Amino acid sequence: MPENRIHDVFVIGGGINGCGIARDAVGRGYSVFLAEMNDLASGTSSWSSKLVHGGLRYLEHYEFRLVREALGEREVLLANAPHIIWPMRFVLPHHSGLRPAWMLRLGLFLYDHIGKRKLLPTTTTVDLRTSEVGKPLKSEFSKGFEYSDCWVNDARMVVLNARDAADRGAEIRTRTEVVGAERKDDIWEVTVMDRDSGQRETVRARLIVNAGGPWVDRILTRVVGRNDAHNVRLVQGSHIVVPKLHDHDRAYIFQNSDGRIIFALPYEEDFTLIGTTDQDFEGDPKNVAITDPEIEYLCAAASEYFEKPVERSSIVWTYSGVRPLYDDGASAAQEATRDYVLKPDPARGAPLINIFGGKITTFRRLAESMMEYVEDKLGKKSGAWTHRAALPGGDFAVDAFPAEVDRLKSDYPFLSKKQARRYMRHYGTRARVLLGDARSLEDLGQEFGHDLFAAEVDYLMAQEWAREADDVLWRRTKRGLRLDASQAAALQTYMSGKSAA
Repeated sequence: MPENRIHDVFVIGGGINGCGIARDAVGRGYSVFLAEMNDLASGTSSWSSKLVHGGLRYLEHYEFRLVREALGEREVLLANAPHIIWPMRFVLPHHSGLRPAWMLRLGLFLYDHIGKRKLLPTTTTVDLRTSEVGKPLKSEFSKGFEYSDCWVNDARMVVLNARDAADRGAEIRTRTEVVGAERKDDIWEVTVMDRDSGQRETVRARLIVNAGGPWVDRILTRVVGRNDAHNVRLVQGSHIVVPKLHDHDRAYIFQNSDGRIIFALPYEEDFTLIGTTDQDFEGDPKNVAITDPEIEYLCAAASEYFEKPVERSSIVWTYSGVRPLYDDGASAAQEATRDYVLKPDPARGAPLINIFGGKITTFRRLAESMMEYVEDKLGKKSGAWTHRAALPGGDFAVDAFPAEVDRLKSDYPFLSKKQARRYMRHYGTRARVLLGDARSLEDLGQEFGHDLFAAEVDYLMAQEWAREADDVLWRRTKRGLRLDASQAAALQTYMSGKSAA
């Protein structure tokens, strides 16, 4: 990079908001540099409930604008990324001791009608005594409602935004920490450090976007020197994963006596994902971990509905994340707004714009809102464009996924149907870039276990910034649920050797 080059936009943070903004900005003609101190999606963005949804429970807190925007985004994102997003039906059993049926019907009516819905089916009433979705539940639940939302592979959503941004000219740097930033008149001089080598360099930019997520206030304090920064409320959300609890493809949403809800979601074919919790968090977000009370809460809440109790002993994996919600003074963590707030720094000189809050469903709209600030400060380049722009690998129709799997299997007949489906779910049409000229499984190189071959690892290192085994096992794929410790170690050895070479 030439020393005298001045980027238009410097983005701090490689989560969904940072990568979404980088993609939108470079697509409008701005030069972009993004720095992420760890791996892409290694913070909040990969620890979500994996949903693109309107947020049914937000209606109770009168967040109609947020729900309307999120509902509209479901189908926009589905159309742009049908490989990593797909429709899912949710079963809401009526609990006679909690919200009355009329209230649920009213909420679901609003959910069906206040957003732009063309592809997803409407709410229906379900007789849980006769429907297959009632079989896993306790017999006391006789009535329920079934409505639509979407599932998303959250970490892949982040990586694909970064990949598209890079393909359009953005510079994406992972394992690169911003350690200082100084205004020199109308230009920022940003000091970044490679966390592997310790090498530092200065990057110049006209505008900084602070998309640091849980670290957004810390960036203001330590990097920019704003000692009074306190804008976010850190809320911990945890999930547990157990062997699958039912054979059908629907998810459940359960009401709890404390007013909260949890989801029980089909996960990675053989598992059920249960979450989330909501509790205030203090400390360094990198150290977040599920607590015993959270495990007990999730097991008890699910066991309230499922005929077969969810036991601690059945848990195969847990994960926790810290959501950086805008501190609106709400008394309880679950009542804090999930809406996003964009706040320009009031200081003179080169502009700095901070992001507080937000959710994965509305990241694209957040990016568009951010670009209004950018265009105001730097001058307009071109208009909004991401509404109908497929993410890498997602250039096929929403209903064409089964046909695309069949095409991939036809092109590479040595793949099993299950393999072809996984490749298509992760990489879409770019699976052919990964597979290249392979004509047999042997051509894919070393197998680390459970259909994870060297060819896929090489692709992830070359195209998707994977550097360590965890990047592959837990963010680019979820093979970590299946590989044992020795297989994971072999993968790390292989990747270390590739990096050294």
